[in-house]
Amino acid sequence: MRSDFIFNGRLGIALPRLDQRWEDYSAAKQAEILAEWETIRGTIPDRIAQIEETINQKQEALGEEENFEVSCRLNWEIADLASIINDLWLWYRTHQDISTRLHS
Repeated sequence: MRSDFIFNGRLGIALPRLDQRWEDYSAAKQAEILAEWETIRGTIPDRIAQIEETINQKQEALGEEENFEVSCRLNWEIADLASIINDLWLWYRTHQDISTRLHS
């Protein structure tokens, strides 16, 4: 992976890491970064589906759990995973305009 992206362990994808203003990159470098982002961006729906499967498993376990402390932990884990999904969708949607530039 190039240095223009850094892996975010919480989200499970690499995110852009720009060391300078976008306008300061050459057109070739911008195209290279956009191409890499488009590849990464394309993996976001699959990443979300993986997390949703984990949430479904935890919700199933929660429905059967009788221990209050364990129920609280499962609820917290589900909420955390839902937050990750929300952040992934924000990255996916917010940067659609960037992906559009790639195809222009």
